[in-house]
Amino acid sequence: MIRIPSRLSLALFAGLSCVAALLPAHAATPRTVEVDRIVAVVNNEVITTLELRDRVQQASRQLARQGTALPPAEVFERQLLERLVLERAQLQLAAETSLRVDDATLERAIARIAENNRLSLTDLRLTLEKDGVSWNRFRDQIRSEILLTRLREREVDSRVVVTDAEIDNFLTNNPEALSGEEFQIAHILVRVPESADLKQMSERAARAEDVAARLRAGEDFGRLAAAYSDAPDALNGGDLGWRKRDRLPAMFADAVRGMKPGEVSQIMRSAAGLHIVKLIDKRGSGAAEAQQMQQTRARHILIRTSEILTDADAESRLIGLRERVVNGASFADLAKAHSADLSSAKGGDLGWLNPGDTVPEFERAMDALKPGEVSPPVRSPFGWHLIQVEARRTQDVSDERKRNAARNALRERKADEAYEEWLRQLRDRTYVEFRTEKD
Repeated sequence: MIRIPSRLSLALFAGLSCVAALLPAHAATPRTVEVDRIVAVVNNEVITTLELRDRVQQASRQLARQGTALPPAEVFERQLLERLVLERAQLQLAAETSLRVDDATLERAIARIAENNRLSLTDLRLTLEKDGVSWNRFRDQIRSEILLTRLREREVDSRVVVTDAEIDNFLTNNPEALSGEEFQIAHILVRVPESADLKQMSERAARAEDVAARLRAGEDFGRLAAAYSDAPDALNGGDLGWRKRDRLPAMFADAVRGMKPGEVSQIMRSAAGLHIVKLIDKRGSGAAEAQQMQQTRARHILIRTSEILTDADAESRLIGLRERVVNGASFADLAKAHSADLSSAKGGDLGWLNPGDTVPEFERAMDALKPGEVSPPVRSPFGWHLIQVEARRTQDVSDERKRNAARNALRERKADEAYEEWLRQLRDRTYVEFRTEKD
C-alpha cells in the first residue's frame, strides 16, 4: 500500500489525508454507469452525485484500513458532503486570490511521496493505476491539498503573533506544560455557525448531546467522529496523535488534566463550536527536559511570493543569489539588498537559534548545513529562504529555552484555534444550496 504522509511541512506540505484515501488497499471494483446530478451548489460551482459517491468510496476505504466501522450511510454521506462544500469554498478562495501551485512544486511533492514509499515515479504510477486511481486524478488531488495548505499558511498561520506578556502568563499558569509528558487524544467537533440562531444552536447542541450519550453507552469514538465531527481529522477518528501538553489546545490541555486513558470529557464550548475529547493514552514521567542545548548562529534571505511573484520566480532569484555568495559575494550585503524580512537591516542575522525557534522546514534545512555552508532555496509558510550557517555551540539555556518552547506552543495553539474560527467564518459567508433527495 502506498504511504502518503499526513502532514508535509516545508520540503513538502501538510494535510494529505484526503489523498491517502485515494490509495485503496485492493483494486477498485468497476462502477456501473449511473446518471449524474447536482447534490449541492457552492457559490457558482456544483458538486455532483458522482463526486460525492467517489468521496464516500475513498473515505470508506480509509476507515476500513484503520479498522473503524462505517457510520450509517445517510449520516456518513451528509458529513462528507459538508466537507466537500468546505473544501470547495477554500479552493474557490484560493483561485479568487490568485493562489497557485506551479508544476515544479507539484512534481517535487509527488517525487517525495514516491521516495517515502521507496518507489520510482514509474512504479508509483503503475501502482496507482493498478489500484484503479488514474495518474491525472492523483496529481489533481495532490495539487488541491497543497493549495489548501498554502491557503491556511497565508490566511491564518502567517498572521499569528505571540507577545512576551502571553509567554509570561503561560509560564506562570502552566508550570507543568513544558515537561516531557505526552498525551494521545482524539476529539469530536460539532461546528456552530457564528451567526447561528436559537434553532440552529439548539440543533447543534442536541447533536453533541446525542454523540456524548452514545459514547457513554459504549459506542466507538472513532466511528462517531467519522460520522459527526466537523473537524478536518474526522476520518482519522479525530485522532490528533501524540502531543506534549504544551502542544495541545488550551481547552484540551485543561480537559485531560486528571483524566485516565480511555476516559471521555464532558461537552466543551469554544468559538468554533462544541467539543468532546477522549484521552487515548499518555506516556513520559513529566520530568523536565535537559538544559544543555545546541544553538545555531544563522543568516537568511527571505523572498515572499505574491500575485505577481510566483514560487518559480522566487526560487530562481534565490538560486542566482546563492551563486553570487558561492562566488565570493557577501551574504550580509545581499540580505540587506534583497531580503523581505526585518532581519535584512542586520544582514539577515537571526542571532543564536535554539531548536524549535524556527518553523520545521527552515530548521531542517539549517540543521543539514555545516558552518559556512549556504542552503539551496527552501520554502516555508513565510516564503522562500536562502540560509547560511555561521557557527554552532552548546549552551545552558534553561530560562531561554522555556520561553522559546512556550512561544512555539502558544503559536501552535493560536494557529489551530484561529484556523477553526477562519473555517467557520468562511463557511458562514459561502452560499450553499443542498439538492439531495431528502432536501
